[in-house]
Amino acid sequence: MSRFDWDDLRFFLAVARAGRLTIAARRLGADHATVSRRISSLEKALKAKLFERRPQGYALTGHGERLLAKAETMETQALAVSSEIGGADLALSGTVRIGAPDGFGTFFLAPRTAVFAAQYPDLEIQLVAMPRLLSLSKREADVAISLGPPKEGRIVARKLTDYRLGLYASPDYLERHPAITTPEDLHAHEMIGYIDDLIFAPELDYLDEVSKGLRPRLQSSNLIAQVEAALAGAGICVLPHFMAVREPRLVSVLPEAVGIIRSFWLIVHADLKEVARIRATMDFIVREVKAARGLFVP
Repeated sequence: MSRFDWDDLRFFLAVARAGRLTIAARRLGADHATVSRRISSLEKALKAKLFERRPQGYALTGHGERLLAKAETMETQALAVSSEIGGADLALSGTVRIGAPDGFGTFFLAPRTAVFAAQYPDLEIQLVAMPRLLSLSKREADVAISLGPPKEGRIVARKLTDYRLGLYASPDYLERHPAITTPEDLHAHEMIGYIDDLIFAPELDYLDEVSKGLRPRLQSSNLIAQVEAALAGAGICVLPHFMAVREPRLVSVLPEAVGIIRSFWLIVHADLKEVARIRATMDFIVREVKAARGLFVP
């Protein structure tokens, strides 16, 4: 068997996850020529082609797919060794990546990261606030906020909080359209909501709960875009209270009749939960949510 440099697997994982040399190089703190050389070295040692080089980026071959599973297992074990035996978990330095839904990440978490960053000046904080699920097993995030508990994988989860959603619109929109007295009246109005086939979690499919068969005319996969559309008077939108309360230009619609409850969950890979920087990040999120409980369930 040919010998290969174990460290080349770090470069392999970075390229496999990023799909591009330049992005992988930036994440590794190396130049793209070095990354390319390490990938070529690994392929030569294994006598297997791991990537298809295409104009749009690097795509895994069959050999690459098989290696990816093995390399991720090795990465997980290496992290466990670092946590349980080494001293890497004792210093709050390095990088922590937090994945969160766009609304929670942008409107709630982002404004509160300044205090956390000041507390740990050697810690690099990456906040991925976007409307999709992030894979902890693929290290797309170290800590993530989800809308439901995980159903598989070596994941540790705890419920952060319930949160309330309601209907909101601009005063201008409401003045220009018929009065709304019951949820059934909404069928004659312009609704704003998600694109059906791009809903990343079933918990976001809630218009049927408001009134059976209710459909949005203006659709976006991004909740912040929906907020902006509602502010512009495009229609009525279902929004979390913690977002809507920040915006005085929005008016609550049918607050007594419509109140949807969902939950946020804090999840982390089991191998990372005792690493100090991860633990500190989780404690920070839990602390901030507890302090703002009234924002979530008024």
